[in-house]
Amino acid sequence: MKLNTLNSRMEKSKKRLGRGIGSSRGKTCGRGHKGQKSRSGVSIKSFEGGQMPLYRRLPKRGFKKIKDKSIAIINLSKIQQIINKKKILQNTKINLPNLQKSKLINNKYKKLKLLGSGDIKEKFNIEVNFISKSAKDKIEKVGGKVVLIK
Repeated sequence: MKLNTLNSRMEKSKKRLGRGIGSSRGKTCGRGHKGQKSRSGVSIKSFEGGQMPLYRRLPKRGFKKIKDKSIAIINLSKIQQIINKKKILQNTKINLPNLQKSKLINNKYKKLKLLGSGDIKEKFNIEVNFISKSAKDKIEKVGGKVVLIK
């Protein structure tokens, strides 16, 4: 077989269903007699003839954490930007209510977590519920204070 000998119409034409008994696909159109599968517009999705369906054979995976939705996460780089833009005064304590008042964090959050990506130049005091070890080290290295709230 060569490319120049290929026929332009390689696929078979569709059988025309329901065009008389002599067409070999007439009357019941190859669907058999009666039952749910012979009707139009009906299919039994994921039914495998009584065999345990695939979605039930596979194990359940994962879960949704309930507490994650109420924790605001902020990085040191973001706090440095806030201080640079003077959205929060340098003398004031940085905590969740102050960040929410200045509209930097949404009001739906109930706890604050500080992560350590980014660098800090000025010292500041911060109140958080959770903090990463690297963030705590960076703040204390500059001379700031970290207060953990429970």
